[in-house]
Amino acid sequence: MATRPISPQDHERIATAIRAAEAKTDGEIYCVVAHASDGYFFPAAFMATSGMLIASLAVAYGLEAWWLSIRLPHFVIVQLSALASALVLLWALPGLRIHLVPRRQRYQAAHDNALRQFLARNVHRTTARTGVLVFVSIAERYAEVVADSGIDSKVGQHVWDGVVRDLLQHAGDDQLAGGFVKAVGQVGAVLAEHFPVTSGDANELDDHLVEI
Repeated sequence: MATRPISPQDHERIATAIRAAEAKTDGEIYCVVAHASDGYFFPAAFMATSGMLIASLAVAYGLEAWWLSIRLPHFVIVQLSALASALVLLWALPGLRIHLVPRRQRYQAAHDNALRQFLARNVHRTTARTGVLVFVSIAERYAEVVADSGIDSKVGQHVWDGVVRDLLQHAGDDQLAGGFVKAVGQVGAVLAEHFPVTSGDANELDDHLVEI
């Protein structure tokens, strides 16, 4: 997924896209990009420990099949040394951890983070409950559109799925800023269709991309 930093110019492009989209709707759009949604040390350590126990069991049966023997204390010391080395490696190289975590768990962590951001950024507190969060978590290669209750009753999930597909494709091409600009335009068009701008509409959320 995207590795290039989002420049100040990209931030301004996204902010401009948000303002342009919100000029046509009473809805509110908020964008968040997370570099990662979890540290994954403990899940990765669990997977590494489980793998070592299975490997140790296989080695023990192999030694027995070949009529070889090793003293139990020595066998345990080797196991503990290998585990300690693996934990130190995981601690020193955070980027390695996520590769040991199942995809479902990574996606769940990113989804939970999206919901936390939706609440923490007050996207759920717009007057007409028409806030939309566009969220990307880079490490997990995950994107999500979270819409408030006022929108969910009128817009099907398949609409947001299309936005997410385009956003992930841009991110995969290292064009995350362009993906956000397009996603904001798509979300804005949906909001304008169902919640066109009315007189007295107030801007209730900040018009910029938040990096966490």
